[in-house]
Amino acid sequence: MNSRERIAHVDNAWLRMDRPENLMQIVGVMIFQGRIDTERFKRTVAQRIVRYRRFRQIARQDVNGNWWDDDPDFNIDTHVRHSFLPAPAGKNELQKFVATMAGTPLNPSRPRWEFNLVDTADGNSAVVVRIHHAIADGIALTGVIKSLTDNDIDAPEDGGTVATPHQDDPADNQRSDPDDAFWRTILEPISEVALTSIRIGGQLWGHYLGLRKNPATIRDYVLVARAMANEVGKLALLPNDTPTRYKGKAGTVKRVAWSEPISLPEIKVVGKVLGCSVNDILLASVAGALRGYLIAKGDPVAATEIRAMVPVNLRAPDDIEDLGNRFGLVALELPIGIDNPLARLYATRARMMVLKDSYQAMLTFTLLGAAGMAPKFIQDQILNLLASKTTAVMTNVPGPQQPRFFAGCRIEQEMVWVPQAGDIGMGVSILSYNGRVQFGLITDKNMVDDPTQIVNRFADEFDKLLWLLLLEPWDRLGDPAAVEEDLGGLTDS
Repeated sequence: MNSRERIAHVDNAWLRMDRPENLMQIVGVMIFQGRIDTERFKRTVAQRIVRYRRFRQIARQDVNGNWWDDDPDFNIDTHVRHSFLPAPAGKNELQKFVATMAGTPLNPSRPRWEFNLVDTADGNSAVVVRIHHAIADGIALTGVIKSLTDNDIDAPEDGGTVATPHQDDPADNQRSDPDDAFWRTILEPISEVALTSIRIGGQLWGHYLGLRKNPATIRDYVLVARAMANEVGKLALLPNDTPTRYKGKAGTVKRVAWSEPISLPEIKVVGKVLGCSVNDILLASVAGALRGYLIAKGDPVAATEIRAMVPVNLRAPDDIEDLGNRFGLVALELPIGIDNPLARLYATRARMMVLKDSYQAMLTFTLLGAAGMAPKFIQDQILNLLASKTTAVMTNVPGPQQPRFFAGCRIEQEMVWVPQAGDIGMGVSILSYNGRVQFGLITDKNMVDDPTQIVNRFADEFDKLLWLLLLEPWDRLGDPAAVEEDLGGLTDS
């Protein structure tokens, strides 16, 4: 096996995006029922992580390009650590530890990932996971974590016999016609997306799929590139967000908080009655929580709009286990300025419907690929453009809906945060696991020093919608103004 692989351009973009204020690390937390045996945990990770070659490779650059090189000194003890929380070792101390880890860079001379096992005062354990975004995106890493865990408590430590995921020959990246190599390099990764992954409208996508089925010339790729350049222009003309305390100059100190889980079946019932998706319900609840925090701080909220970049999975169904990054971004404007929770929900639904029929996700994926092969100062300009239009990054990750076990210990809660680029100072995490939904927040201390005050409002915002179903005739719930009149006003709490 060749000891090195060329780094894909999109992955290289994430590798070069690191800055002290915002490190490109995906940070996750697993909270367990009971105490994990440290040595068994380490053995489990060591025996199962080897199926992913990328976790034994170092990112390096030389005159010939950027490469994943096998680490000749790979040692599991470098990547799986047992850390200790200060007294009283409760939730508050764990949140501070996670925040510290989020602001601590991974060692660039080693494969860029680390698991920190910590013991909490209630007799349980937690694992804080840090993995550099260049290795993989959140969807792929969810699959990695799942492969480290089991369906039952008595599973063997090695997880049984599992085939090693396919690794591309590094030379494959260089076998293309030199006349169209540039555009193929940028556009080729999208070929595996297909319409099964995301509904993308417009003639641009149709023309691109046509190129995939028929021999193409450089002229064809230039036509696609021009169409995408028009979309870049539209992106550049997006108005800036309403100035709020959520925007500012990012620093190196982070804050982390997460809510108690809420019932996924309850969310589904509310969504079905109101004609909204689970996503719509969750995003509207986030908007309400962010609005409530601003009001509590005495800030104006009328006509306030803040934009969140939402990752969109661009993987085909059979591409889940492949590492690397296969996602685009869409810009969702959260209707913070709407006080009626029902009207806020319907506004969120309408905006999500518009995004589902756009090709923003494909555009941003291609932009990242172009940024990864351009000089770094050009990449910085592209990323600064995206960051200037954005207040937060928001993810909604579907986790396993049955309980999972890690090294013989049951996972009770899971959270994950993707990094924020540029001066973006807020990351919102929504993760469903075992029939419950967990809401988490990572913020920059310079902007929000007390994110617990936001996450505590998340369940309250959902409860407002739940109570409306209990108090109002369902045939009137399509008219937010009528509902507000019936109840004598829907005020912020």
